[in-house]
Order: sequence, then C-alpha cells, then structure tokens
Amino acid sequence: MNRLVAALARGCLPGIVALLASSAMAAIAPQTIRDLAFGEGDDKIRAIGALSASGDPQALPLLQALLDGEMQTAGEEQVLLVQGDKATDLLTGRTVSPLPANRDDVVVNNRVRRSLGTAIAAAKLFAPDRSARLAAARELQNTADENMLPAITTALAKESDAEIKELLSQTRASIQLASTDRATRIAAIRTLAESSNPSTKTLLLGVLEQKSGSYVEADAEVRSEAGKSLRAVESKLATGEMIGRIFSGASLGSILLLAALGLAITYGLMGVINLAHGELIMVGAYATYVVQNLFRRYAPGAFDAYLICAIPMAFAVAGLVGMALERCVIRFLYGRPLETLLATWGISLILMQTVRTVFGAQNVQVENPSWMSGGFVAMTGIVLPWSRIAIIGFAALVLLLIWLLLTRTRLGLFVRAVTQNRAMASCTGVPTRRVDTLAFGLGAGVAGLAGCALSQIGNVGPDLGQSYIVDSFMVVVLGGVGQLAGTIYAALGLGIVNKLLEAWSGAVLAKIAVLVFIIFFIQKRPQGLFALRGRAMET
Repeated sequence: MNRLVAALARGCLPGIVALLASSAMAAIAPQTIRDLAFGEGDDKIRAIGALSASGDPQALPLLQALLDGEMQTAGEEQVLLVQGDKATDLLTGRTVSPLPANRDDVVVNNRVRRSLGTAIAAAKLFAPDRSARLAAARELQNTADENMLPAITTALAKESDAEIKELLSQTRASIQLASTDRATRIAAIRTLAESSNPSTKTLLLGVLEQKSGSYVEADAEVRSEAGKSLRAVESKLATGEMIGRIFSGASLGSILLLAALGLAITYGLMGVINLAHGELIMVGAYATYVVQNLFRRYAPGAFDAYLICAIPMAFAVAGLVGMALERCVIRFLYGRPLETLLATWGISLILMQTVRTVFGAQNVQVENPSWMSGGFVAMTGIVLPWSRIAIIGFAALVLLLIWLLLTRTRLGLFVRAVTQNRAMASCTGVPTRRVDTLAFGLGAGVAGLAGCALSQIGNVGPDLGQSYIVDSFMVVVLGGVGQLAGTIYAALGLGIVNKLLEAWSGAVLAKIAVLVFIIFFIQKRPQGLFALRGRAMET
C-alpha cells in the first residue's frame, strides 16, 4: 500500500508542479516574475515586496522557490521552476523537457536574501492556520522593514485575531517611527500607546533619548506624544505585572489550601501534630505517577484521561495510609504531644525511605494532559498557565466537597461534635474512636489530592512533602485551629502576600517577613483569625 502511494506521488508530482506554476503565472503579473529573475537588486526587492503585499496564496511558494534556488533562467525569455529533472516555465505554465543546457541560477545576494526571509514571513500572515500567522507576526517584529509595510497593512485589514492584530499594529508603528513625515511618526506613537508589550517601552524611550545634551528627536510635539504614550504603556505594564503576581499568589494559596486542608481536619479534631502530613502529600503524588504509567502502558490512546482516574486513586491511597497510621500508632499516643510529634516524624522518615526504595531517589516526572498545556493570554506578556488555573478550580471544588461533607452529612455532624466537645459527644453515643479514624483518613486523603495537584506543576520526589509541611502548619495556626473559613483566608492571604513581597524583597526575605508576621500575630491573637466556638473553649 505504501509503495503504491509513493508511486502515485512520484507520477503526479510533475502535474502538481505544472498546476502550481500555471496558477502562479495566472495570478502574478509576468513583469513581477521577470523582475525576480532578471532584475537588479532593487528591482528584485520591489518585486518581492509586491508579492508579499499581494496576499496571493501562490506568492509564498514562489518566494520560497527563489530562496531555495529552484528558480532558474534560460536565455532572456524563460523563467523556470526546476525540481529534480523537471522544469516548468513560470511565464507560460508549460512543462519544459528536456532541461535547457543554457540554464543559469537566479542571483540572490545577501541583501535580497534578507528581504526574501522577511517577505516569506509576511506572506505567511495570510495563511489560514492561526498558529502560522502568529509565528509570522512574531518573526516580523524583529525583521520587518519599510518595504514590508504594504504587506503588514494588508494583513492587518484582514486579520480578526486580537493577539495577532496587536503584534502587527506594533510592528507597523515601530517601522513608521523611522518615517521622515512628522504626522506619520505621531500617529505611530499614538498607536504604540495602546500596546501592553514590554518592547514598546524600549521604542518610546528611543524617541526620548538624549545624546550630548540634546534630544535625538528634534520635534518637541513628537517628544510630548512619546512621553504620554510612555506613561500609558508603563501603566499597562504595571497593571499586567500586578495581575501576574495576584494570579501567582492565588495559585500558591490554592496549593497551600490543599496542603493545609487535611491538616486542619486532623489537627483541629484531635490536636495531633502530624509531621508525616507532608509525606501523605508525597504518597498522593506518587499514586498519580503510577496511574500515569499504567495509562501510558495499557491505554495510550486515553492518556489525557489519566488524571481523572488519578484523583480518586491519590485520595484512596493516602487516605488508607492515614487510617493505618491512626490505627497503629497515633491512637496509642493521644494526650502525649511530644511522643506523637516524635512518632510521626519517624513515620515520615520511614515513608520517604520506602518511596526511595520502590521508585528510586531521583525525581520522577508526571506529564500534564494535553488539555492542561499552554495558557490563557490575559494580555501581552501575561500568560496564565492552564495547569495553574486547573489547580485553583480543583482546590475550590475540593473545598466545596469538604464543606458539604462537614455540614450536610452524618459523619460531618459527628466530626464537628467531637471537635467542639469530645466527652459530651461520646456521652451522646458518638463513636469517637471511629470518628477519629475516619477523620484522619479524610485529612490524609485530602493531602493525597494536594499531592496529585502538585504533580502537575513540578517533578515528584521523596522530599516533595517537606517543602509544604511548615507552610501548612502556618496556615492552620494563622486561620484558627479547626476552622475551615480561617484556613481559606490564611492560605490565600499568605500566598498573595508572599508573591507581592517577593517582587520587592526576594523570595528569602519574603518568607522571613511572613514568618515574623505570623509570630507577632499569634502573640496578639493565639486563637488565630477565627476562634473555635463550643464547650471545648470553656474548659
């Protein structure tokens, strides 16, 4: 079958070449083809510019043939498109066989070659595929010259995509800045004021540049417009940076929320300082890694759906580990905080070493599904990754489910009763021991979900949980022990404040500043943002 297809392709190739050549001849003026083949450097560059500005779909293959050396001349009348041992006359569309002996290559010097490269990029602006047009627009930002203005203007009039239109508008304005016409320069500067691209600031600063004590731009009105546009662009850039920081803070806050939510349940319910909580996060991440590998091996066609199966698996595996931990160790250490702390720390070391033995000490990579690749372009230079957006949405969904569980189910009623007054709950028939196990399993399962989410934004390793255990305790203590609302406010607040401080003081100083703030806050308000209500507070 493959041989038949190859034979058909070889047999049809001359006809395809002839069809393309005849179409080009019919759509492109013969004089333009002659200028490309026989003209001097300036004639060739003008012909190249006319082709790129025409928007003709046949212009791109013709320019590419010239760049690739497939355009040749025979005498003073024939312009040939030569591919292998076949040739087509571009002026008549006829097949030429055999190849003329007096063929000469079309001379393309470095200047013409640069114009060809830019013109080919400009011709791609008329491609039906958006990604091809976007790539061409980005390429023209650095290579376009005045000869490309007609092509850019034509493409701008036809373009409907907002991102590509902004790139083309900026490129056209940057070319027009070098114009000798004062009105053209002012119009270009006003166009640049609408841009939010960081490179626009550099262009406007060039207009306001001074050399030897005098401005490069002699016209005061042009400089005044440049100053106004510069302030407008700086305002947009500052807004974009703030949006990016707030989004990064919300993303970090959602991760902290997932990591601390399970800890808020177990610490708030039983007062257990579980230093193995970070390793439960790690267990969820490795469960996701295992599910990914199973899909890659047994169901590669459904790989994009692996995360849907990994979420309940991460919850179940981490939840079972947490329930086993409560049943086998923590149950015998209630009321002994120091021993509980040391025991859970030892368990964390055991879990890390177990993972190193099974999966190796090196980090493993969990691949994002295709629908989580890329990002949403909020504005030029500000891209919000879909993976982070998905994690924020996932954290909100988990939070909603936990709230429904705690407020609308029998288990949630028991958990709230034991949290407020364990002795009274036991007297009314609440099985406090079973509630402890189920609540600890629930908290561990939520930690597993945090690990599943973390696997989508970084590598998974045995030390993954260690990076979040301290932050998780800070969130729980700041929000108020056992308080779901406090955990939400504390996680999002710490995430956003941390990212805002990082922009001013760096990551290390930002972390120190947050820690100092929490220490002083707890000194003044030991119960956290939200105080626990109930009989437990009276004892």
